[in-house]
Amino acid sequence: MPPKVPKHINPLSDMQVCKAKPADKSYRLVDGKGLYLEVMPNGSRYWRMKYRFVDKEKRAAFDVYPEVSLAEARERCVAARKLLASSIDPSGQKRR
Repeated sequence: MPPKVPKHINPLSDMQVCKAKPADKSYRLVDGKGLYLEVMPNGSRYWRMKYRFVDKEKRAAFDVYPEVSLAEARERCVAARKLLASSIDPSGQKRR
């Protein structure tokens, strides 16, 4: 079986983030490299990053949009990825 090739993901634009409307269920707008915007049914929007640490799937929360912009969320994602590269759990580091 050939290895899975990740599908190409177009990065989010500020306009897409701004126009994200609530739905009956929460949904995700994917930016890439694990970063996504989770849109809740009540209209709140949360920046999150999905990653794996010690063979467990985890999520890191970066705060609420619009307090944290798309550019800031990307910067926080890069910082979290640097911690992962150093074998440090970003969520665990944030709790300390």
